[in-house]
Parts: sequence; C-alpha cells; structure tokens
Amino acid sequence: MPFESSIPFLLEFPFEWTYIRSIIRVSLYVSLVAVSLSTICSLPVALLVGFAEFRGKRLLTSIINTGMGFPSVVVGLVVLFAVSNQGPLGSLDLVFTPEAMIMSQFILAFPVITGVSLAAVSGVEQTVRDAAYAMGGTRLDVALVTIKEARYGIATAVLAGFGRAISEVGSVLIVGGNIAGSDGTSKTRTITTAIQLEARQGRYRTAMILGAILVVLVLLVNAIVVRLGSDDGGYR
Repeated sequence: MPFESSIPFLLEFPFEWTYIRSIIRVSLYVSLVAVSLSTICSLPVALLVGFAEFRGKRLLTSIINTGMGFPSVVVGLVVLFAVSNQGPLGSLDLVFTPEAMIMSQFILAFPVITGVSLAAVSGVEQTVRDAAYAMGGTRLDVALVTIKEARYGIATAVLAGFGRAISEVGSVLIVGGNIAGSDGTSKTRTITTAIQLEARQGRYRTAMILGAILVVLVLLVNAIVVRLGSDDGGYR
C-alpha cells in the first residue's frame, strides 16, 4: 500500500504541515512572550502585597482574585479599542497582529500568575524572612530567599498563566482576527482558533491533530512543574 494512501488525511489540505507548524509557532510565540512578561510584572506585585501592610491591601487582593476569572471577550474588546485607529495606541498599527494578541494574553495571565504567586509567597513562614534579615540581608536578599522557598508555587502560577494563555479563544479571536495567508501559513491564527475554524468547516482530522498538539503542550508544561515540585520536596 502506498505511504500516501495509508495516511490520506495528510493530503486533504494542500499546506497541511506547513499550516500546522505555523499555527504552533504563532501560538507558542504569543503565549510564551505574554506569560514571560506577566511573570516579570507579577512577581514584584505578589511580593509587595504579600509582605507590605498598607491601606487598601484587602481591596487590591480582591481585585487580583477577581481578575483571575475576568471574561476574556471583554479583555479582547478593551485591547481592540486601545489599538484601533480611534484608540490611544492607534498610531502603532497593532490591529490584528501578534503583538495585540500578546497584550490581550498578558492582561489575562497577569492576575492568574499574581494571585497564585501571592498565595505561594504568603505561605512562606515568617521565620524564613526573619532569618534572612538577621543574617544582614537586604530587602532584595529577603525577596530572593522567599522566591526560592516559594518556587514550586510560583512555577504552578506560571503554569496556570500559560494554561490560561495557550487555551484562550475569545480575546485572541477579537484582537488577532484568526488570519492565515494564502501560502498556508498562520499570521494570527492560534491552535485554539484554528481548532474552532477547522471543526466548523468540517476538517475534523486537522482539528483533532491540533487538539492533540495542544494537549501535549499542556501536559509537557505540567510535567516540568511536577518535576520542579519533586526537586522542591527533595530540597526540603
């Protein structure tokens, strides 16, 4: 039996694998950049809220927790308005670009990473911070010690943020437009939006391939976090 006839689904779409590879590339680029930026911004906020006492701390914590479940389509609309011609960022010409999608995913991932990191940082015993101060450590030293102690929880926070970003449909569809070129490569089409489109157009095999890839990516990230957790347990 010819190789082609044994896997007919490879021939159903003229740019099948070019198409799929480009979708994976766009998805990973957008999600990883958004989550990386969110992590950089979230950790200082989590440390500040976790350690400092100030008026409005409970309100800020409540806002962070509320943001973890904020509707993604609303975020997409806000970002679309911001980058549209009438918006404050209209001069940057970001409508229907990966950069606009990064902005959207950043907003969605930020409260998730901040909230889970805050819980992890707050769980570090006060004696650990006191010991760091007693040894002459600066605030930066204490923060680094705290991050080291809470690294498994922070890694879990990053995983949660990545899961929110990589599985997002509504906001990236609004700000990205789900665009693919005539050469079969994705411009702003992600795995999730491609699955939606392929299923709607009846190309179920392609949708299933993309769905399997998405599951593998999530499981891979989860395995990394579990490994970090095992190392954390050994350290303790």
